[in-house]
Amino acid sequence: MADKAEFQDRLLSLGLARVSEAAAIASASLIGRGDEKAADQAAVNAMRDQLNLLDIDGTVVIGEGERDEAPMLYIGEKVGTGNGPAVDIALDPLEGTTLTAKDMPNALTVIAMAPAGTLLHAPDTYMEKLAIGPGYKTGTVTMNMTPSERVSALAAAKGVSTENITVCVLERPRHEALIAEIRSTGAAIRLITDGDVAGVMHCAEPEVTGIDMYMGSGGAPEGVLAAAALKCMGGQFFGKLLFRNEDEKSRARKAGITNFDRVYTRDDLVRGDVIFAATGVTSGSLLTGIKREPGWITTETILMRSKTGSVRRVTYRSPL
Repeated sequence: MADKAEFQDRLLSLGLARVSEAAAIASASLIGRGDEKAADQAAVNAMRDQLNLLDIDGTVVIGEGERDEAPMLYIGEKVGTGNGPAVDIALDPLEGTTLTAKDMPNALTVIAMAPAGTLLHAPDTYMEKLAIGPGYKTGTVTMNMTPSERVSALAAAKGVSTENITVCVLERPRHEALIAEIRSTGAAIRLITDGDVAGVMHCAEPEVTGIDMYMGSGGAPEGVLAAAALKCMGGQFFGKLLFRNEDEKSRARKAGITNFDRVYTRDDLVRGDVIFAATGVTSGSLLTGIKREPGWITTETILMRSKTGSVRRVTYRSPL
C-alpha cells in the first residue's frame, strides 16, 4: 500500500477535474448576467465544497486573496479532509469574471495541485511575463531582450519571417508601447481583455490557437498557474515580479521573497510534479464552454500531469 503522505498525482487528477467542473457548472447560470461578483462567488463556493471532499491535507497558496479580504479560498486556508498527502493548491475559481458576466470567450475555472512546498507563494503584485511553446532551445527568448528582439529570435528559431509570428497581449493602457514595438516588427497581436492564464496556455498549442508567444504584465498569482499549465503542456515561461510601492514589497517579504529583481523560470515557480485542470465556462480557443440543453449540462475540461506529460480532454455530461 502506498504511503498516504505520497503525492499520488494519477489518483488525485480525476478529483481535481471534478473540482474544476463543479466551479464551472456553478457559474453557468450567471454567464451574460452582468454580475461579476455573483459569478465568482458561485465558482468559489462550488470549488471549495469539492476540494473539501478530497483526501488531501491541502493549503491554498494561490487563492482569492489575503485572509482579511477573501472569506473563502484565501491564501493559507486549509482544504481537503486532512487525510492524505500534504499539497499546495493554486486556483482561480473563475478566470475571467468579466468575460463570464459579458458572455465573452475564454472564461475558465483553473486549479493546480503539487506536493507541499513546491509552488511559489507569489504575492498579489504584478509580474512581467514571457512565454513560448514547446520545442525551442533554452535561451531562445529571454527577459533581457527587447520585445522586438524576442519576436525576431523566435521567428529565426521557427524558421519563418517575423510576419508569421503572433503574440498574445493583455489589452491594457500600460501595454501601449509594448504593442507598438511588437507591431513594428510586422508580427500580429492577439489582444485579450482578460484571462492571462488562458493567454499563456495558448502558446503551448500554436497549431490550434495560432499564438506563438505571450508578453506583458499581469497578476503574479496567475503567473504561477500559467507556469503550472506549461509545465504539463510543454513550453517556456519567465516571470519577474513588479512592485509599485513599499506595501507590495512588504507583501513579497512576507511570502519569503527577498530578491526583487529575480527572473523566475517555469521550474522556479513550480518546483515539483504538478497536476492541472481547467474547465471552459465560455467557449474559446482552448476549451468549449458550458452547454445547456433541456435536462443536461455539458462541460469540457483539460486535465494534465507534468510527470507523464499527459493531456486529457474530458467531456462531462451531467443531468441537471
